[in-house]
Amino acid sequence: MRHKIYFASDFHLGIPDHDRSLEREKKLVAWLDAAAADAAEIFLMGDLFDFWFEYKTAIPRGYARLLGKLAEITDSGIPVHLFRGNHDMWAFDYLTSELNIILHRDPEFRTFGGKNFYLAHGDGLGPGDKGYKFIKKVFASPFNQWLFRLLHPDLGIRMALYWSGKSRSVHVEKGKKEQEYTLNMIRQRITVHSNELVKQHPELDYLVYGHYHLPMDTPINGHARQVVLGDWIFHFTYAVFDGEELELKKF
Repeated sequence: MRHKIYFASDFHLGIPDHDRSLEREKKLVAWLDAAAADAAEIFLMGDLFDFWFEYKTAIPRGYARLLGKLAEITDSGIPVHLFRGNHDMWAFDYLTSELNIILHRDPEFRTFGGKNFYLAHGDGLGPGDKGYKFIKKVFASPFNQWLFRLLHPDLGIRMALYWSGKSRSVHVEKGKKEQEYTLNMIRQRITVHSNELVKQHPELDYLVYGHYHLPMDTPINGHARQVVLGDWIFHFTYAVFDGEELELKKF
């Protein structure tokens, strides 16, 4: 029976280069194959691609194996959701019209098997991070999206991939220090946000996030649990809800 709910996040396909991205893409496709065997729904919690922008007549090159597998899964009747992250916030209607992916632009409350979930990519939530919150509004502006669309796809996509990959490589090189920084950001931003939410919604059982690349399962207010999904660059982690419990696993 298809009864499990799967969650995974932060695949960042496209970096650091074609070969290593393709290796991760194949691993993701294998995971999707395994999940589809008993999944009621699959939630991809953001940053599926390291950069994604849909022109009117063009999309970024590549990802044929992934896109084909997603189409196969949705054609079989299993809903696949994508919460747009900060790297794929410019996903508009292509993934929906061609692959029947259900796009989410904001955090959502859901109930599965009598358990109450709060689902979000995680970027821009909690206190601080005012610079990013401002930039996010700039990127979300329809006018600015129109301006970017004026660039030829070969130029626009190449520029965006270069800067995105450069930013990610800086984080990778920081190694352990980057992990410590991420842990602090989780505590100072997402955990604060989770605590406030649980106060407002004491019925919550699970709060599920992507974005922070560090897999964590943390109690919130003694009842709820905050699950940060990790990434598919280093950790290859995901969470699965079997109808009773949500468990963080490694593929």
